[in-house]
Amino acid sequence: MIKRATVYFAFCVILFLICAGSLCAQSYPRRIISLGPSITEELYLLGAGDHLVGCTTYCKRPEAKLKEKVGRAIEVNLEKVIALKPDIVFATSLTDPKAIKKMKDLGIKVTVFPEPKNFEEICEQFMELARLIGRQNRAREIIRRVKAQVARIKKGTKGLKKPKVFVEIGARPLFTATKGSFVNDYIEMAGGINIAANAGSGLYSKEEVLKGDPDVILIVTMGVIGEKEKKTWERFKTIKAVRKGQVYVVDSYKLCSPTPVTFVKTLKELVRLLHPEMKLGER
Repeated sequence: MIKRATVYFAFCVILFLICAGSLCAQSYPRRIISLGPSITEELYLLGAGDHLVGCTTYCKRPEAKLKEKVGRAIEVNLEKVIALKPDIVFATSLTDPKAIKKMKDLGIKVTVFPEPKNFEEICEQFMELARLIGRQNRAREIIRRVKAQVARIKKGTKGLKKPKVFVEIGARPLFTATKGSFVNDYIEMAGGINIAANAGSGLYSKEEVLKGDPDVILIVTMGVIGEKEKKTWERFKTIKAVRKGQVYVVDSYKLCSPTPVTFVKTLKELVRLLHPEMKLGER
């Protein structure tokens, strides 16, 4: 009788653990829609790509190209979103607010990730995304690795001469990055000085660039416009960056839509542009 009771108790414990595990698993979203390229990339980094049922046309990862397209950076195709029956939609600060409201009114859970202001916020948002899908342990390990790499890069550039840098994010009107953006973190962590760091806004003028006389000019890719802008800057022969041949066109996805992992990769590329004498593997 005692033996039978012991077996029954053990069976109940096992059944409870199985049910508890099943309930925990069900508490996380199984069908996810991403409305931001960096969010899509982060879902794959966290091993949740199989749960992605829809994303934007700007999501470039090869696996994401096979997913249903539900819109662009701003526009959202609500009919497609509804048809996909998502457990959650991850939106960005670029997503049309009206579309977000309509989705919420329809009972669809939407979480909006605002534009991160710096590298630390990129990591914080990555952890929040991981928490929402139950991948915190994986996220912690990724962040631990990238922060260690960033620390090594900052240490390596510490004693080097800091070149003055100008980043062109938009052409008409001319738009740049100030100290309230993660692009400024890129420049400072790579051992440079952002000449527009203390500007009141991102709106800038060519006269201000000429006055700042940057050693390096970085132009964010805008298709053929990026190459045209490079040629436009190269006409200003008095700027050091032009005289030294240090006007570069950089990939907009790398610079403007970073994950913690791609932030480090892009940071390394910028170090090579700002400090070609520095050997990252040796420091």
